[in-house]
Amino acid sequence: MKQSFYDLNYSDLEAIISQNNLNHSAAAVLFNWHYKKKEHTQCQDKIAKCSLAFIEDSFDFSLPEIDVVHESKNDRTVKFLFKLKDNHKVETVLIPFNNKYSICLSSQVGCAMNCSFCFTGEQGLKRNLTTSEIVGQFLQAWRWLASNRPGEERILNIVFMGQGEPLHNFDAVKKACEIFLSQHGTSIGVQKIAISTAGYIPGLKRWSQEIPGVNLALSLHSPFAEKRNELIPINKKYPLEEVLTYIDKIPLNKKQFITYEYILINDFNDYLDDAKELGAMLAGKSAYINLIPFNSFPGSRYERPGLDKIEKFKDVLDTYKIPTLIRMAKGDDVLAACGQLNSKN
Repeated sequence: MKQSFYDLNYSDLEAIISQNNLNHSAAAVLFNWHYKKKEHTQCQDKIAKCSLAFIEDSFDFSLPEIDVVHESKNDRTVKFLFKLKDNHKVETVLIPFNNKYSICLSSQVGCAMNCSFCFTGEQGLKRNLTTSEIVGQFLQAWRWLASNRPGEERILNIVFMGQGEPLHNFDAVKKACEIFLSQHGTSIGVQKIAISTAGYIPGLKRWSQEIPGVNLALSLHSPFAEKRNELIPINKKYPLEEVLTYIDKIPLNKKQFITYEYILINDFNDYLDDAKELGAMLAGKSAYINLIPFNSFPGSRYERPGLDKIEKFKDVLDTYKIPTLIRMAKGDDVLAACGQLNSKN
């Protein structure tokens, strides 16, 4: 059975090339061809015939198949439903900004965290994605842009905020980051990648040594244990105080922040007391807060607060001198906004 080329970081590929006594330059040529140029045909240039034969016999270059595409009529957000080889499906979102795009990648089919504000949680966890399935979302979205919005194929930011808990699939996410960061490949800047977590401590314990420089976003959503337990059930196993202790140990580069995501839910966690407790908890940290008004989905019991309430919540945080952004929904008309992804058949 052939190995997926897209499961290999640059060091992996170099090692395979070397072990088979092939010209070491083949690794750089292949990464350049498939990641920089984003070609999907087999590379024929600058590679010896014996190397080409080995590559063809050894590697699978197939990628997840685009099953359905939804384009927002409101803001040009694009949501992809990808079909995987085992017929599982997963969603990915392209978010436009300033003539460029951010891509929101999924790391699992479904999710085990069961967060009550998130549509994905209703699927349960089916399985982890492989590195090739994660990287494939990026490459296929880029190719879709090249074909359907020519001249706009500029995906400059990557956020692991789609379906799944990224740190629950640490190894595949780590390797995907290594591929995205490689100067031989896509060359995404280290601070252009953000990984979100609900507070999965086994992954946070590995973070500092294994994914340095990449940005971290914590789904915080309430400073109060009782409310956070309802929103994020793993808070009972990995309490917020313990999570913050591990996050505080992460070495930050100059101008680097930890982002704290806060879903605002009407008459639940949007009171001024919530804002004051959140501000006191994060004051003095290298923190950045994203306030995300709740995005409804079928069957949800929560509602979005009014804009006046949202702005008053932000006003309280401003008194703690914590940079805070209200992140309004994009793509919610096609269920592509934060918390709305669900690929269940």
